[in-house]
Amino acid sequence: RRQKKTASHAVTELENTKDCSQAGKPLFCPSHPTEELRLFCEQCDQPVCRDCVVDRHRQHPYDFTGNVIHRHGDALRELLKSTQQHMGTLEDVLGQIDDMGSAVHSRAEAVATEIHLFASGYVKAIEEHRDRLLKQLEDLKVQKENLLHLQKAQLQQLLLDMRTGVEFTERLLTSGSDLEILITKGVVASRLAKLNSVAYNTHPSVDDGIHFSPQERAGQCCGYEVFGAILNKVVDPARCTLHGEDFHRARQNQLTGFTLLCNDTTGERMGRGGEAVRVTITHKDKRDCAVKPTVCDNGDGTYHISYSPEEPGLYAVCVCVKGQHVQGSPFTLMVKNKFREHQGMFHCCTFCSSGGQKAARCACGGTMPGGYQGCGHGHKGHPGCPHWSCCGQVKESSECLGGPPSDTLQRSLLRTVVL
Repeated sequence: RRQKKTASHAVTELENTKDCSQAGKPLFCPSHPTEELRLFCEQCDQPVCRDCVVDRHRQHPYDFTGNVIHRHGDALRELLKSTQQHMGTLEDVLGQIDDMGSAVHSRAEAVATEIHLFASGYVKAIEEHRDRLLKQLEDLKVQKENLLHLQKAQLQQLLLDMRTGVEFTERLLTSGSDLEILITKGVVASRLAKLNSVAYNTHPSVDDGIHFSPQERAGQCCGYEVFGAILNKVVDPARCTLHGEDFHRARQNQLTGFTLLCNDTTGERMGRGGEAVRVTITHKDKRDCAVKPTVCDNGDGTYHISYSPEEPGLYAVCVCVKGQHVQGSPFTLMVKNKFREHQGMFHCCTFCSSGGQKAARCACGGTMPGGYQGCGHGHKGHPGCPHWSCCGQVKESSECLGGPPSDTLQRSLLRTVVL
């Protein structure tokens, strides 16, 4: 009714047209109103009349509607069947979507309940951990205060005793007679000497070293892992020590190192890392020559310092914690040249190792009669034990002290290998 072409048409509900169905009534051609639609054009796929076949559908294949209705009806039935199957599938999918929506809603409510339980349990664990930390802090405070009160009471009593002794001695010296002074001199001197010999700490027995570390793992609380711990240990650089096999010596281009052990003011191991450790290694003769060390925090109060010096010579090593030197710092480091491997042979004598060659030489300096230039065991200059032919060292696992072997020695060793 909103379009011009159909504005004047009569529109009726489909349900109202059931009674007035036109089934069985002839249908006429819209182009030729007097001709009934009895034919079907195969090429144009539409019903036509006789005039249409003669006019616009000339030479088009056609047939009577009664002959083609079965074929086209079967095609429609197949399409209808396929469409109905899709409709069933869509209905199933829509049902699954509705079921999944209900499942999602139910699952979200269940997870929300789990989150509330977890959060409430976590809050309870944190509150319990907080109370435990506050109780630990209170105990630590009371312990430190009691130690301070005890030290204060002891010092006050000592001060009172000293004041009494001083006042008595001053009164004796100012008001007493010579005889009285001489009579009581021994007792007073003994008392003052005893007071002077009393050992006391010139500093408070405890410090205010109470810290809170939020990142520190504090174990389990109500089944939850919690963080945050009270740290009452303070590192004391004067009590930190260096450990290593021999950290005063090193080799050129060889990785070596030592370990720093951090202790608190009482000498106990810190047991945790995070300290500001600074290590410098500088050459004493070459200002621009320095070694860059690597400091590895082991997390247990120990730190491994490793380095690889490139230049030989004497170095100064400084190890500082919180800007203060530790025990044994600074110290000197002697870097020797690169370890020289032996170029010769570890043998008993050149006579045996060379197969009796007279020209074979040995760095031990030994000789043997008969024109032999090398050593023979039991002859003059032989060390009396196995030794290196290149330098004469008698220790097999040692550094070579001599230069490369001569050509004659190399040839003799090569012959020995061949033999």
